[in-house]
Amino acid sequence: MVRSGRRRRPCPAGRPAGRRHRPDHRLRRGLRRARGRPPSGRGHRAGVRRRRRARAGRARELQRDPVRSSTPWTLADLPDLSGKRALVTGVTAGLGTSTALELARAGAEVVLVARSPEKLARTARDLQDELPDAVLHSVRVDLADLTSVRRGAAEAAELGPLDLLINNAGVMALPYARTVDGFEMQLGTNHLGPFLLTGLLLPQVVASGNGRIVSVGSHAHRIARRVPLDDPRTQTRRYSKWGSYGESKLADLMFIHELERRLRAADLPVTAQAAHPGYTATELVGKSGGLGGRFMAAATRVIGQRAELGALPTLMAATADLPGASYVGPGGPGQMGGLPVVVKPRRRFVNDAAALTALWELSERATGISYP
Repeated sequence: MVRSGRRRRPCPAGRPAGRRHRPDHRLRRGLRRARGRPPSGRGHRAGVRRRRRARAGRARELQRDPVRSSTPWTLADLPDLSGKRALVTGVTAGLGTSTALELARAGAEVVLVARSPEKLARTARDLQDELPDAVLHSVRVDLADLTSVRRGAAEAAELGPLDLLINNAGVMALPYARTVDGFEMQLGTNHLGPFLLTGLLLPQVVASGNGRIVSVGSHAHRIARRVPLDDPRTQTRRYSKWGSYGESKLADLMFIHELERRLRAADLPVTAQAAHPGYTATELVGKSGGLGGRFMAAATRVIGQRAELGALPTLMAATADLPGASYVGPGGPGQMGGLPVVVKPRRRFVNDAAALTALWELSERATGISYP
């Protein structure tokens, strides 16, 4: 009777019959070396293990909860902002809409800034319907186009002093693309555009006598493994949409730290702060594309906090009595949700004076602006 199944190899001469043949691995490794190939599959397996450890390390970075002790902040702590003027970018959805609404509700005159004229007009109408007495202005700015940034900044400057400048607009985990000026899209939109806008409007913020600049970052800055110091017009590395997003948000945070240092050195009446919204359900998540983006968007809709809560760290950073270069985020586990408190950023880069200076100088060269 012939049995089906795997056939055994014939036993080599000199081997006891009845024992399963084991190939000579030393001979196999020698043959692989002679052919110029790795001696075994161990190199591949080691690479897989390294990649798995790297992914696990990034996950641990995001799950760490380095919360600095402070009292949670609520909307009840938002002061009266009557007589103040605030400019908010990215107001047509999510965090930007909620931030602009609460500032206007507190009495501030709000300059609404966004890329799409249609969405900007609709948002202005919605806010005016909610708050009929609110004083609102609309300015179109595309942060991925430096010419548009200069034009919008000139229009906003005509309104007079700015008490609050909130850089909220941004993009997240997009497929590779370039801005109008040739920059990688995420770095160009999330960092270089706001860098130029802030520099152009800094005289208006100084003119307020007690101004504040806020950049909305992301907890994802912790996944960045390097500072984006390469030429932003040249893609020299393999593109990773999440890696590039993390680097752009790290650049935001480093910008605030270096800006605060320069403001203090120049003795200007302005402070710079940063905030992040935690895990918040916004339109950005759904725009990252791909199966992963769709899955993340679905998960965010289920477990992400509402945009109204995600805007609280920004409002705290904009109005609370805080030291310069404070970083505000949700106080819950992993900084994913909860009432805002002052949290700790990743200090590996934000305390690196040489990296801060190098990023600043690269940003000035790329945008063509020199801060005072």
